[in-house]
Amino acid sequence: MAEVRWIYDLTIFLYAASVLFYFNDFLQSNRKVNRLAFGLLIVVWALQTAFFVSQTVMKAYFPVITLFETLFFYSWVLVSLSLALHYFFRIDLLVFFTNIIGFVVLVMSMFLPETPIVAVSDVLTSELLLTHVTLAMFSYGAFSLSMIFSAMYLLQHKMLKERRWTPLLRRLPSLDQLEGYAYRMNMLGVPMLLLSIVLGIIWGKMVLPEKFLLDSKVVTSMLVLASYSFWLYKRYRDTLQMRRLAQWNVLAFLLLLINFLGITTSTFHSWW
Repeated sequence: MAEVRWIYDLTIFLYAASVLFYFNDFLQSNRKVNRLAFGLLIVVWALQTAFFVSQTVMKAYFPVITLFETLFFYSWVLVSLSLALHYFFRIDLLVFFTNIIGFVVLVMSMFLPETPIVAVSDVLTSELLLTHVTLAMFSYGAFSLSMIFSAMYLLQHKMLKERRWTPLLRRLPSLDQLEGYAYRMNMLGVPMLLLSIVLGIIWGKMVLPEKFLLDSKVVTSMLVLASYSFWLYKRYRDTLQMRRLAQWNVLAFLLLLINFLGITTSTFHSWW
């Protein structure tokens, strides 16, 4: 691990620099600074990819098992999605806000063990479980972007209501665009999370006690899926104001974070 640790450390340093440059651009709308921040972010993505590949080669399993590995993978997903969306839609503020989350997640991983305390068994690293975790992380990435679009929607709605015609307002997409982007991200996230849960249940039936469905992590995962499914239902039926839907979306993401990081009583989703 020591021979590739420098990649991880350099990644955090450059990621911090990128976020700071994006923050400067957020305050002053400086195009040169924005391009520098984006260039650093591409380097960060390349370093994260190199570190992840090195971990895959060095370890006897796909490295998404421990909390360190999962947080790192989640951060990589956020960087990847933000770069992809920037390429297609050119929303600088989305990249900035997304990578605030990505950077915080990556810093959190610094304080966690890099390898499992207990040796990882062949059953644990089965393709079924790895697909379950990977789909869950990509769904979390989609929900993260959806939350950011909804937060930007609420910010713009407030600024328009207060008639605050600032440069920031001109950099935001229209309310209709922001709502549409949030909808598309949830349309991606819900099926991936559903499939992840289904695969997790199948895996659990194979290797866990019969009552694993009552586990705290399983219950809260179901609640997260129900929250986002309800959002899609209300959006489809057009029975809630768009502002209310945006608020619901932000609250659903907070529930997702509680499920991901706050539930520590799970008997088999044990990261430590």
